[in-house]
Amino acid sequence: MIPKKKPVLTVRRAPGDRRRGILAAGPLRLRCALGRSGTTIFKREGDGATPVASMALLSAWHRPGRMVRPGARLAIRRIRADVDAWCDAADHAAYNRHVRLPFPASAERLARADRLYDFLVVLDWNIRQRTRGRGSAIFLHVAKPGYLPTEGCVAVSPSDMLRLAPFLALGARLTVRR
Repeated sequence: MIPKKKPVLTVRRAPGDRRRGILAAGPLRLRCALGRSGTTIFKREGDGATPVASMALLSAWHRPGRMVRPGARLAIRRIRADVDAWCDAADHAAYNRHVRLPFPASAERLARADRLYDFLVVLDWNIRQRTRGRGSAIFLHVAKPGYLPTEGCVAVSPSDMLRLAPFLALGARLTVRR
């Protein structure tokens, strides 16, 4: 099913656990992992919280050979091992941006040993209107087994990421509620 309007994905906290949520997209209701500190309206770098916000879906990254490429209607870039990373150094000019390795400041590698970034969607948290220290690398990505908490992202199972694909489109928004 391909939505006719620009999709809205809504995340709310699951009852009884502030580190887990329910992601709604059209008729889908999916389990998801949230930040280790739950959700916050005062997001800061390294706080482990998922921002309460409405964020545009900007683009996506896929690691070939690790997961079927979801049929998202976003620009999807290929993750290259030892090349692609995301700057999380709040004092660097490239803060909260894609960077190429080697990189002189702190940056998170997109090609990870685990499966978390086999497919990820870049959310517009602190990107278009960037403020140093307000948080970086807020993605929709693949969840850890058992839906263990994230560092501030929203994460779903690999199979649910494939089910979400028709809703992952340019102009779509992911809204995290309290």
